[in-house]
Amino acid sequence: MSRPKPWEIDDDLWALIEPLLPKIERRPDHPGRKRLDDRKALQGILFVLSTDIQWEWLPQELGFGSGMTCWRRLRDWNEAGVWQQLQAILLARLRGADQLDFSRAAVDSSHVRALRGGPKTGPSPVDRARTGSKHHLITDARGTPLAVTCTGGNRNDVTQLLPLLKAIPAVRGCRGRPRFRPRRLYADRGYDHDRYRRMVRTLGITPVIARRGQAHGSGLGVHRWVVERGLSWLHGFRHLRIRWERRDDIHDAFLQLAACLILYRRVRALCWDL
Repeated sequence: MSRPKPWEIDDDLWALIEPLLPKIERRPDHPGRKRLDDRKALQGILFVLSTDIQWEWLPQELGFGSGMTCWRRLRDWNEAGVWQQLQAILLARLRGADQLDFSRAAVDSSHVRALRGGPKTGPSPVDRARTGSKHHLITDARGTPLAVTCTGGNRNDVTQLLPLLKAIPAVRGCRGRPRFRPRRLYADRGYDHDRYRRMVRTLGITPVIARRGQAHGSGLGVHRWVVERGLSWLHGFRHLRIRWERRDDIHDAFLQLAACLILYRRVRALCWDL
């Protein structure tokens, strides 16, 4: 059996996404041109995310429609909160299968170039002050993405500690209250600040953060490596390695969609194990 293309959508994933998409009814008095099928438009979006091709070069012979049509669908679906809803559904499935571990979480960030500037960009201190953005990620103990955000490349990592924790959705899937707070939070020296340690403790979370000036070999990497792997999974989608969009909402939409695809891979792997 041939290996599926990274932009192809299997029936199980489409069954999750289709009910979340806004319904657009054709006007009987002015029907106009037939609307491109949503599944084809989503495949066109995934083609751009996977290959980093420009929108105007999207191959229409594959049935994706025009690049502008796919761009508009991505914008509209992001405004409708489709990816946030899909993320909540996938996380609930993982928790229901006992595949989420909230005993600890790990945070980290990664810098990417932003060649066209725009909101949520800034001079990077690690790239000779070139304009860039930062991807901030928090994962559970197994490396499952819980939330991902984007800021300017000049933002200090520690300032995103609270926003990341608050971005974790309420995860259902089991009887009782939803979970959205880990017990412990692991981070590297970039998050070393006593004020933020106190703020994390007020949320009922124990911060385990390396301190500046201490010799390497603290042992925290035993738990932190999962978030570094998660960032590499995100940047496995070629379009996220360099930020091309001036509009930050479009780049955020790609980030959230990529996180959903990583979650779906874990859900699908769970089904294979069963």
